[in-house]
Order: sequence, then structure tokens, then C-alpha cells
Amino acid sequence: MSWNPLPADVDPAQARADLRRLVRLFRPYRNWMLWGALASLLTLLANVALMATSGWFIAQMALVGLAGVAMDYFTPAAFIRAMAITRTAGRYIERLITHEATFRLLQELRVWFYRHLEPLAPARLRELRGADLSSRILSDIDALNHLYLRVLAPVGVALIGGAAIVLIMALFSGRVAASTLLFLLLAGVAVPLLTFRMGHAPGRALVDLRARLRSAAVDGLQGLGELRIYGGTQRQAQRIGALTDAMIDQQRQLSRATGLSQGLLGLCANLAMWAALLLAIPLATGAAIAPAQLPMLALFVLASFEAVLPLPLALQMLGETLAAARRVFSIIDARPQIDETANLPVPQWAESSLLIDGLGLRYPGAPDGAWALDGLSLQLQPGARVALVGPSGAGKSTLVQALLRFWEYQRGSVRIGGHDLRAWPGEALRAHIAVVSQDTYLFNTTLRDNLMLARPEATQEDVIAACQAAQLHDFITSLPEGYDTWVGEAGMRLSGGQARRVAIARALLRNAPLLILDEPTEGLDALTERDLLRDIATLMQGRTVLLITHRIAALPAAVDQVLVIEAGRVVESGAPADLLARPNGAFRALHDAL
Repeated sequence: MSWNPLPADVDPAQARADLRRLVRLFRPYRNWMLWGALASLLTLLANVALMATSGWFIAQMALVGLAGVAMDYFTPAAFIRAMAITRTAGRYIERLITHEATFRLLQELRVWFYRHLEPLAPARLRELRGADLSSRILSDIDALNHLYLRVLAPVGVALIGGAAIVLIMALFSGRVAASTLLFLLLAGVAVPLLTFRMGHAPGRALVDLRARLRSAAVDGLQGLGELRIYGGTQRQAQRIGALTDAMIDQQRQLSRATGLSQGLLGLCANLAMWAALLLAIPLATGAAIAPAQLPMLALFVLASFEAVLPLPLALQMLGETLAAARRVFSIIDARPQIDETANLPVPQWAESSLLIDGLGLRYPGAPDGAWALDGLSLQLQPGARVALVGPSGAGKSTLVQALLRFWEYQRGSVRIGGHDLRAWPGEALRAHIAVVSQDTYLFNTTLRDNLMLARPEATQEDVIAACQAAQLHDFITSLPEGYDTWVGEAGMRLSGGQARRVAIARALLRNAPLLILDEPTEGLDALTERDLLRDIATLMQGRTVLLITHRIAALPAAVDQVLVIEAGRVVESGAPADLLARPNGAFRALHDAL
């Protein structure tokens, strides 16, 4: 029965494919990587030369001192000093170049990941938690970078440096070179493979545990209020503690593998040195080599193992890198819900109209094949203002996702801007639509940067005009740093009403002909809601508006028509006053339930 050097759970074909994909990603920085490897190789050879020459020089000086003869000690002393300087400078240059290459690779990898991630949002990412996604962007991408710094560079240096060392050693003694080569192969191949087998499972487990621990910690912080109300803080703390203990256990196994590998490497190095001495002593007594070359060969052999010292860690890191690569590639390989690879021509926006006829949308894996939208129809002529109301789960937000080309629908037809919805590339379509929703996401940057996301080319005057219309300018100018004020993570330094006004200002700055208001006042108190509705009325002027809400109080008086939706279909429509006059109507029931 043959021995398989790889762990049983490793698919060799998959591992090779992932490695090839990673190497292709590194190609733009191959010159940096090559120069870093060359600096590392120079440092290795300088250190070996320093050790070997020092052994010869000390022994030779002792011998000539005993013999009472003179020798030129300036030349070897200068060579030793040159090798010491070369080793120090090489180590510094190697660190400088490899870290520069590392940072450049990290930048490229994160941008590459985001470019592939963006088309998947939000449909393909709904099953991923935010903390898990953050873990893949941060720690998993960092682990991919280990392939160069911890795997490729050390292996390449070991192969080239080890071969050069053995060839130079063969000039003095072929037997010593052959013996050293044998121990180098044991230390550089057998020991790393053993370490890989021992460390692969803990490495993969650590990748998963880190992601789960990050998710648990984020969940605990974000939901701390709810956990305290329902008495779940202790349970969450126990969950985090269990994950921490599991990580410590896996790290302990990796430490054992590392300790074993270092011990075996030291054993191989010392055995190689003793074997070299046993083989070289007869050569020295037979005058085949000079006596001073005996300690030189011993230190030469001992120093040569620096070439293979990083290899066990390299293969140990390879297991973690492969696990991280699988997590990253599993997202990269996902197909977007809306496939826009055909490079559709961009239609001309003809009119700000929206016509929906028999729209049907069903989510993948929906229980019993339930339709989120089931034959929904509505019409928005240019300048019309229509409200879509209904209970939570009726399909209102699903309609927004479909209109923005985030989800594909299976039945019916949609015409927007005078063209079929499927004729629009997503980015081109969304350029004509402004959305104000309950989930107003603000990035951890300044107010100005968050506002100019809507229109990066906007001038300061444009930004101020939009904020004045949204009743936000006076608040911003009252801040010490004005428009340069940082809003904090997810806009935590702003209140809910202020964050919604930022969304309104962004919509005004975008100046899109079609406006979608998706539960814009959800979660606000009555006073803030009243003020915000006043600002929304300003925003609606001159635009075609679709207002989606389940709060009847959120309906401005300027809405022309109301459509009541239940279970994905329109069950009632008409002017707000007419619908309120129907005592048994769905709209009246929603109104009376407030």
C-alpha cells in the first residue's frame, strides 16, 4: 500500500487548481516577488559563506600560530566582514521588498475580490452574514497572501540555494555533499510533508473558527440590547467562549506540529554535521583536504540547513491558505442573479414612466414554490405619484429589488424609461433611479463624501443646495468641522432622522427622474416622521414617485393613487380618499389598525 503524503480530505486536483488561480492573481507583481526571492537567496548564501569561512579562518589562524608561520589574514577577514555586511543588508532589503510586494498584493487581492463581489449583491449574498463576509475580505485575503511570503518564496529559495550549496560543497568533498544532500532532503521534504499532514486539519479548522468567532462577536455587540432584554448575554458569552476554546485547541495542535518539525530539523542538521565530520576526518588525515577545511565543512553543513528551516511552516501555512482560498473562490465562482456579461447597449431614457403587467417573482428555494410577487400590475405615468401599501411580507421590498435589477423575475413584463427592464444594464438603469429607504447606509467617512456618492462630479454648491432642500444644511454648518465631519461606522454619530435626511439630500443631488421611497420613515418617532415627510414632499416635486410603505400615516397628501398589496398581488387600488370611504376595504382595514 502506497503512502499518500497529502491528508485524506485534500483533493489534489482542487488544490492544484486553486494554487494555479492564486499564482495567476500574483502575476502583476511577479517582478517584486522575484526581487524579494533573490534578496532572500543572497542573504542565505552570504550567511552560509560567513559561517564556513569563519570556521576555516579560526582553524587556520590556530594552525599557523602553532606552526609559527605568517599568513595573509587581511583577505579572509575582509571577506568575512563583507559577508556579514551582505547578510545584514540582504536581510533588510529582503524584508523591504517582500513587505512591499505583500502590501501591493493585499491591495490588489481586496480590489479584485470586491469587483467580483459587487455583482453578486444583494441576491447571492443574502445567505452570508455580514461578519462572515468581512472575515473573507480581511482574514481570508490575508491568508491568500501567505502563499507568496510563506510558501512560494521560501520553497524557491530552498531549491535554488540548497542546490548551490551542495554543488559548492562537492568541490571539497563529493561524499560530504552527498551526505548533506540526503539530510537536506529529509529536512526539506519529509519533515515539511509530515508537518503538512499534522497541521492541515487544524489550519482549515482555524479558518472556519475565526470566521465563526468574528460572527459571534459582531452579533453579540450589535444585538447587545436585545440579548440583555431577553437574558441571552450569558448564552452568547458561552458561545464565544466555546469558540475561543476550540481555536486554542487547534492552535495547540499547530504548535505541537511546529515544535516537532523544529526538533526534527535540528536533529537532521546535527546528524548531517556529524556525518560530514565522520566522512571528512579520513580525508583530512589522508591529506586529501587541508586540516582547516574540516571545521569549515562542519559549519558549512550546519549553516546549509538555514535553506530548509522555513519549509515546515511553509507547508503548514499552505493548508490554511488552501482553506481560505476555497472560502474566497466559493464566492467568486458564484453566478450573479442577473447575468450582464452580454454587454447590452445602453437604451436612451425616453420618459420617466413605469409599467408593470402581471409581474411574478419567486425566490430560489422558496417553500412550496411560493411567489413573492404573484401577478402584480401597476402603472406610473410621467409625473405620477403612486403609493404601494400593505403589511410586512406582502412583497413591497421585493418589487424594489426587481426594479433595480437585483433579482430576476420569472413572469410578466416591466417597462421602465420607455424600454423593457431586461434591456437595461443594471448600472445604467440605476443611474436614472433615486432610492430613499429605511436602510440608509453611511460609510465611515465625511458627510461630504457620503453625499457625493450620488454624483461624484457634483460641486460644493450642488451639495449645499441639496442639503438646504433636505433641511440638513443648517445642522451641518453647526458642526465644528461642517461638511468634513466624520459620521462614524454606519453613521452612528447621526440620529435616525438625520441619516434619512442625508439619504434625501443624496437623492436630490442625484436628480433622477424616477424616485422610489421604500419605507422611508420606518423606525422613526412621530415628530421626526412628520418633519421627514415634509422634506420628502419637497423631494417628490417634478419626479415620478413610487412610495412603498405599510404605514398609512406616511402617505403624503400629494399621492395621486394608492395600491394595496397582499401576498404579492394588488387587491385594491384608487385615490386615498376613495379607499378610505370603503368601510370593508383592505386600505380602510390598514388605516383602522393603526
